[in-house]
Amino acid sequence: MEEQAKENKLGLAAAVAVIAACMIGTGVFTSLGYQVIGIKSTFAVVVLWLVGGLVALCGALVYGELAVRLPGSGGEYNYLSKIYHPALGFLSGWTSATIGFAAPIAASAMAFSKYFSWALPSYFEGMSEAELQSSQLVVAMVLVLLAALVNFMKLSWSSLIQSGTTYLNLFLIMVLIVCGLFIAGDTSHFFFSIEAVDFEAIASHSFAVSLIYVSYAFSGWNAVTYVAGEVKSANKNVPRSLILSVVLVATLYVLLNFVFLYRVPMEELAGQNEVGAIAAQAIFGDLGGQLISAMICLGLLASVLGMTLAGPRVSQQMGQDLKGLRFWAISNKAGAPYMAVIIQSVIAIALIYTASFDAVIRYVGFTLALFTCLTVVGLLVLRTRQPASQGYRLPLYPLPAVIFILLELWMLVYTMIDHPKESFAGLGTLAVGLIVYFVAKGRE
Repeated sequence: MEEQAKENKLGLAAAVAVIAACMIGTGVFTSLGYQVIGIKSTFAVVVLWLVGGLVALCGALVYGELAVRLPGSGGEYNYLSKIYHPALGFLSGWTSATIGFAAPIAASAMAFSKYFSWALPSYFEGMSEAELQSSQLVVAMVLVLLAALVNFMKLSWSSLIQSGTTYLNLFLIMVLIVCGLFIAGDTSHFFFSIEAVDFEAIASHSFAVSLIYVSYAFSGWNAVTYVAGEVKSANKNVPRSLILSVVLVATLYVLLNFVFLYRVPMEELAGQNEVGAIAAQAIFGDLGGQLISAMICLGLLASVLGMTLAGPRVSQQMGQDLKGLRFWAISNKAGAPYMAVIIQSVIAIALIYTASFDAVIRYVGFTLALFTCLTVVGLLVLRTRQPASQGYRLPLYPLPAVIFILLELWMLVYTMIDHPKESFAGLGTLAVGLIVYFVAKGRE
């Protein structure tokens, strides 16, 4: 039995694939346009994505030890409850249940509508800017509603959706990198330098705030929470798989964003979230750009479906844990948590209607970063209470934790300074969650 259990565990290659699959998403196709509004240096943009990879790596390595020291599912919900207080764990779960999935769903649906207009230009031809924006708004909302309806049917294709999205996005990234670097085209606009002004860009407010977008693109690095206990020779393979997967994804992300800047003038990308379509058109022409845009649409569609399937399960679990929130756990005859689906979809549609793509990313990125930062600090707290166990331990302790905390705090502080609206919206979400927690506990 022991040998059989050992055979069922993940090897190094499988662990790398699982973690990388959770990270590779559509954020890399959408965020560069907002980064180059404030960052005018190609070198600084490259460093930005490298720093994002460093943050993801440090965070994942810390979570690896937490997964061993505090076994159990739930991620931050589990860790924060045990390290600090159940109320803080609840707030983490509350954030995931309310905006942790709804906001990325909204962002992906908004990006889908943009790429959709590039994939089918004839449908939107002749529209004014106001009419185009209105049509894209409708497309995004309809996509969220369709995803909700699919969820009501309890289709068991979540793993197919995730794997399909991963391979599609990986294929797109590789095609754009190879073709962007080697297909002939006009690159006379491109300029790369490493001078004092480039380092000034790295030290700027804009660089710190742009880490929010990069963090969104790297989201999924905390998949180690679910992988660490299932890896063969975890003490060796967990850190190896983390390092290899983050290095792989970071390399692809850096190369892809370099290609975007190499093939398209920075001023044409600024403020745009369909940077993949713009770059594809520059590389392949109009028809090729439409084809790539259609493929990115498929990836975004799968992303919305996958998050709509996964998100309500978090809410459902919280509804089962707290009697005052039982409505979240209500299911239909097919077993789907339809109340949680409805609530999540309503929040996503509200965000689509009231906020821009970049505002949504800053809102959810700021809020989730608070909890990952608190979770990493939690390892330092645990180490003061008791020494590390014989299992997996954070390499070079406490350096990765300190690097992660300092970079996250830098990002959080400057996001609050430059974008107080989204930051205080995140804090307001937590304040509402705290009220809900004590009301729900009072009814038990």
